[in-house]
Order: sequence, then structure tokens, then C-alpha cells
Amino acid sequence: MLPRLLLDTHIAVRWLTDAKRLSREQARILEASVRRAEPLALSAATLLEIAVLASQGKLALKMTINEFFDHLQAGPFQILPLTYEVAAEVAALGSLRDPADRAIVATARIERLRLVTSDQRIIESKLVPVVA
Repeated sequence: MLPRLLLDTHIAVRWLTDAKRLSREQARILEASVRRAEPLALSAATLLEIAVLASQGKLALKMTINEFFDHLQAGPFQILPLTYEVAAEVAALGSLRDPADRAIVATARIERLRLVTSDQRIIESKLVPVVA
């Protein structure tokens, strides 16, 4: 089965560490996907962003980074690579400044996935269908 949703970095972290911080719609759609045994997609850029934020002390995890990644690996996640096609799409997304956001949005566009996000810049950009 192929994923239909791509999780933005903050959504993946919230879902695994503090699911109460998800919107009602985000929680509903993620729980429905899990019930249907659908994989949830993560961009490889999300793994990099989590590692960088954690190493800079900007991401307060209640576990080590290795334990967090083990938790991710045990979940219903499918990691999508940064491909040439995604990189070319990143180059076309000049309206977003953050490199990780650009890679995640580009991945959603190339893979034709809905992006689960709370990032207002991404939502307002209308570059990709979102679940906010």
C-alpha cells in the first residue's frame, strides 16, 4: 500500500511525543490512516531536520535522538528519499525560505501527497494540498 500523507517535521515529532498538540483534523486523519494500515510518508529531510534541531537544543525530546529514531523506525513510516526530481522541484519553490520546508513541500508535490502541517507559511503558499 502506498502512502497518501506526508508528515511535516513538527507533525511527526508532535504525533510521537505530544499528540494532544495536533489539531483535531490532523489527529483524525492520522488515526484513520493507521487503522487502514496505510504507511505515513516522511521526507528524508525530516530526519535531517530532527537531528539538527536536537543537536542544537531546539527540539526538546524526552528521549535520546537514537531512541527517537528507533521509535520512528518502529512506526508506520515510509522514508521518501531526496531524489533528483525532488531537488529540481526545490529549486522552483522560491517562495519558501527554509531549505527543509522546501524539500518537504517538493517531496509532497512530486509524490502527489497531502502534507500534514501547521506551518502557516506552507499553508498560505498553496503550493501543496494540506491537512492543517
